[in-house]
Amino acid sequence: MENVLRPLIVLGGSVVLTLFVGWIVDVVLRRADARHHETPLWGLLRRCRPPLMVVLLAALLRGAYDQTKLTLIEDHEEGIGQVLSLVLIAATAWLIVRVASTIVESSYARYASQQSRDAARVRRVRTQVTLIMRIVTAVVGVVAVAAMLMTFPNMQAIGKSMLASAGIIGIVAGVAAQSTLGNLFAGFQIAFGDMVRIGDTVVVDGEWGVVEEVTLTFLAVRTWDERRITMPVSYFTSKPFENWSRGGAQMTGTVFFQLDHHAPVAAMRDKLREILSATPSWDGRDWSLAVTDTTPNTMEVRVVVTAKDADDIWTVRCAVREQMLHWLCAEHPYALPKVNTAEAVPPPGDQWLSRASSNGRAPRPEEIHTNNADIRTDDDAPAPGARGAAARRSTAAPSPAHDGAQPRTGRG
Repeated sequence: MENVLRPLIVLGGSVVLTLFVGWIVDVVLRRADARHHETPLWGLLRRCRPPLMVVLLAALLRGAYDQTKLTLIEDHEEGIGQVLSLVLIAATAWLIVRVASTIVESSYARYASQQSRDAARVRRVRTQVTLIMRIVTAVVGVVAVAAMLMTFPNMQAIGKSMLASAGIIGIVAGVAAQSTLGNLFAGFQIAFGDMVRIGDTVVVDGEWGVVEEVTLTFLAVRTWDERRITMPVSYFTSKPFENWSRGGAQMTGTVFFQLDHHAPVAAMRDKLREILSATPSWDGRDWSLAVTDTTPNTMEVRVVVTAKDADDIWTVRCAVREQMLHWLCAEHPYALPKVNTAEAVPPPGDQWLSRASSNGRAPRPEEIHTNNADIRTDDDAPAPGARGAAARRSTAAPSPAHDGAQPRTGRG
C-alpha cells in the first residue's frame, strides 16, 4: 500500500500545490488590477502564471522525485534528475523574459498615454523598448543555454578549455562575424541615437514606406502597396536616406501642370483655394500657385500645398491634380497643352526682300526658322549639265607641271 500512496502523494501533491499557488496568484493579481486602473501592470502580470507554474512544478518534482521509491525512477534516477533540471532552467528563463516583457510593456503604455500629443517621442521610446526587450531575451537565452550545458559533466571540461582560449576564439569569431557584429552595433546606434523609429515614414532606394519593425540586425519597411522591404540596420548608418517624420510629421507637397501660355493663372489660384477649402486632408498652413518655367510650347505651373503627415499630403496632391484638370477641361480647354502644326508666319518688314528678289520667290518656312543665310535651295542649285561641263573643262586643261614641255625620248 505504501508503494502506491508514496508516488501519489509526491506527484499528486506537487501538481495540486502548483495549481493552488497559481490560483492564489491569479486572484491576487485580479484584485490588484481592479484597484489600480491607472496602470496595466497587474493585468499583464497574469500572463506570467504559466511559466510560474511550470517553474514551481519542476522545482517540486526535482526535489522530491527520489522519494517516490519507484523501481523505474530508481533505475533512471540520474537521467530523470537531468531532465527535470533542464526543464527548471528553461522555465526559469521563460519566466524572467515574460516578467521583463510585462514590466516594459506596462511602462511604455503608461508613458504613451501621458505623451499622447508628442507622437515622435512615443515612437522613439517604442523603438528603444523593442530593442531593449530583444537584448534582454538574447542575454537570458544565452545564459540559460550555458547553464543547461553546464549540467552535463563532460561540458564542464569543455567550458574550462574554452575559457582558456577565449582570447583567440574571440578574435577569430570577430573576424568571421564582422558583418553581423556591424549590424548589431548599428542596431544599438539606431535605438539610442534616434536616427529612425518605428512608425517613421522613410524613403529608401526610391521606395516610400513606414518603418514597421526594428531589430538588432534588420529593419522592415512597409510600403504603400503592403510589401515589406527588409534591410540590414547597417544601411541606415552608412548610407543617406529620407526620414519624413524627423523633426515633425508635417509635410509640404508640390503638384506640377504643363499648360498652354494662355492658361488663366489668376482663375487657377481662385479654383485652388476652393479645392483646398473642400479637402479635409489639407491642414490650412500654406498654399501657393506660381508659374515656375516656360518652354516654346507650354509653361510650367507649380502648386504648393501642406498637410499634417505623409499620408495626408499624398491625398491632397491627388485631389488637387484631379479636380484642377477636370476644371480646366470643362471651363478652359484652351489652357491644355497642344502641338502646333500650322506653318510659321513670316516676320514683318523687308528682312527677306533681298533674298526674294534674288531668287524670284518668297522664303519657305524652314528658311525662316534658321539663322543660316546660305541655305541651298533648288533655285540656288546649278543648271542641269553645268556640273558635267565644268568637270570636262577641268580635265581638258593642261597640267601646270607639263605646260610647254616636250616628251622625252631618251636620246639627248
